[in-house]
Amino acid sequence: MIFLFEVAWREVIMFHVKLTKGEFDMGHYIAIANQKGGVGKTTTVVNLASVLSLAGKKCLVIDLDPQGNATSGFGLEKKRRSGSHLLLSEPQKASETVRASRLKDLDIVPSSLSLSEAEMELGSMPDHHLRLKASRSFFERAYDFIFVDCPPSSGFFPLNALYACDDVLIPIQCEYYAMEGLTQILANIATVNAQYNHNLQVLGILLTMYDGSEYSNEVASEIRSHFPDIVFSTVVPRDTALAEAPSHGLTITDYDPRSRGTRSYIELAKEILNEQE
Repeated sequence: MIFLFEVAWREVIMFHVKLTKGEFDMGHYIAIANQKGGVGKTTTVVNLASVLSLAGKKCLVIDLDPQGNATSGFGLEKKRRSGSHLLLSEPQKASETVRASRLKDLDIVPSSLSLSEAEMELGSMPDHHLRLKASRSFFERAYDFIFVDCPPSSGFFPLNALYACDDVLIPIQCEYYAMEGLTQILANIATVNAQYNHNLQVLGILLTMYDGSEYSNEVASEIRSHFPDIVFSTVVPRDTALAEAPSHGLTITDYDPRSRGTRSYIELAKEILNEQE
């Protein structure tokens, strides 16, 4: 175990030097969204944020999914009417919603046991789509990156994320059924950009659960041929360690720092930072 952590920190130092060569604007909001479930949204939020924090970037994860998988993925428990529920209900109390993770430069606004009630409470308000955006002035001064984990839907919570964020990262599983919702979310992003949030852009499409089979290769090639300019070069493999880590409340960098999953999220972080230089 000591050897594993020595290797992990050695790798962290190596890519830290490469990743922090540029200077970036504070408060960059990134929504991780896809209305289809099981495509790797939460896995990407948890592990991309952890890698960037180890690279010296101050990160915040906002868990807007009532299921709270990102919250449990960091080993935190959901409480009632706190965290993201409080953030949406009373944005002026943003500072009260933040909890620390095990990593020095990574904080969480956890999901709450009552988050699903927020849509009923706030959905009829004129500014229901701007609740998350109202907290930007606090968080964008405190963090380099703010990641918003969205539930698999196109309703109240993802809409708040699209109105508040600068970019959208779209994970998509390497199978044909997963492609069905891609056109819809891209259309939603285009509509929000044209009518409500002119800063909103697609950061990239991330291919996940890639197993190297002929089938996965066909799907990946199909997606790249249709969207050649917005698919990340990095591909996240189907990795047992990525599936096991959340059950231990650990990120992949803590659970198995030498895994293929760890390396893929390191590569994704490098790719994202290079895009912003």
